Amino acid sequence: MRINLIGEPEVTTIPIAILARAKFEDWSAGLSTAQRAWVRTNGFAAGSSQAFALPGADGSVASYVFLVDDGATLWDWAQLPGNLPSGSYRIIEDGLSAENLDKAALAWGLATYLFDRYRHAELVPPCLVFPKGCNRARVEATVVNTYRVRNLITTPANDLGPEELAAAAEELALEQGAAYTVIVGDDLLTHNYPAIHAVGRAHDRAPRLIDMRWGDSSARRLTLVGKGVCFDTGGLDLKPASGMELMKKDMGGAANVLGLAGMIMAAKLPVCLRVLIPAVENSVSANAMRPGDVLQTRKGLTIEIGNTDAEGRVILADALAEAASERPEVIIDFATLTGAARTALGTDIPALFCNNDTLAAEILAASEAVEDPLWRMPLWPGYQKLIRGKIADITNSPAGRFGGAITAALFLERFVDADIAWAHIDLMAWNPSASPGRPEGGEAMGMRAVFASLATRFG
Repeated sequence: MRINLIGEPEVTTIPIAILARAKFEDWSAGLSTAQRAWVRTNGFAAGSSQAFALPGADGSVASYVFLVDDGATLWDWAQLPGNLPSGSYRIIEDGLSAENLDKAALAWGLATYLFDRYRHAELVPPCLVFPKGCNRARVEATVVNTYRVRNLITTPANDLGPEELAAAAEELALEQGAAYTVIVGDDLLTHNYPAIHAVGRAHDRAPRLIDMRWGDSSARRLTLVGKGVCFDTGGLDLKPASGMELMKKDMGGAANVLGLAGMIMAAKLPVCLRVLIPAVENSVSANAMRPGDVLQTRKGLTIEIGNTDAEGRVILADALAEAASERPEVIIDFATLTGAARTALGTDIPALFCNNDTLAAEILAASEAVEDPLWRMPLWPGYQKLIRGKIADITNSPAGRFGGAITAALFLERFVDADIAWAHIDLMAWNPSASPGRPEGGEAMGMRAVFASLATRFG
């Protein structure tokens, strides 16, 4: 996986000077007459957010200057590479903190991502030499695993079904020396994962449960669960065409979990890590689950299918029950679960539900520190009545249209023991439009925040 951050290059690099906006006037006063005229003629000013070139004596570009404010965010730094032509660059590190060097390198990596699997890139993004003062290992792992997430989500479903998602997990396991197993098709029934099988059986691309283990078995236990619906037609409760346009991204929870697992393993956190991903397509055929069906689950609870388009929580039920069976210290799941969460918080901010105030506080503090937003929403017990089934224990689709993100989280909570710290992240996993550092397409959301919180808890 190619990233646009490099070690010492064989070619000459162009230096980039970082300048605080407040010092722009004093700085420009120290330029030569010709350079001051160049800056003035090209309209560069302290209010400009772009990098601008300074000519050398021979008329070639001697360096670039990038203006930032004190306390610049990661996304402020992400504006830098978009203002530069192709080439190799290095940042002049004098006076820059390690924190800002980390931000500069990470932002560069995030901003120069390209998804070019199906077409030749018209432009070659600029490359940055890793600043010597940054934490290269951490930045590189974050960029590589963000690319992993983006690539998986953006790949269309004809090239990324349950089998290909499992292959991506196996590839990560091989990279990091993790153990990998997968249960496929009717073997899900043999091993008592009936809910996963019921959702995925309608497609000839067989459903499966991906299972990865890494770390010392005697270490503190951490389990990650990711929703892997590789395409969602809605099943017999068929989505309209507009509702299917982005349904290749319905495995975004699984992709984020693989990225998070990659970061954990690269950092060698002292944990016994398990990753569980139920991978299916929710399709239409003669053996598809029907509205009104009652499904068995691994936990023993029965689910009344109110709507076949609420399938993500059904497959997560079996995976969460298995996760809880080993009684880890923490379970975290990621899922593109509800439109209600997007209505409440928009596309940029994943909803965080958590049954443990300490874990929630750790995740939210890390979210703010690394500029990866999450917003906590309530597991409101008063809505438990809404998920009661009429003829089964629970329903996957409560009547009415209010509180949908909460009732979905309450549904999942039924499959996790109350004394296990559990967090559920309901995310968009997609940037509807491009902004610096965040191109249109699949996206890692909450991944950096959760990693930072886990590194503090377990590190």
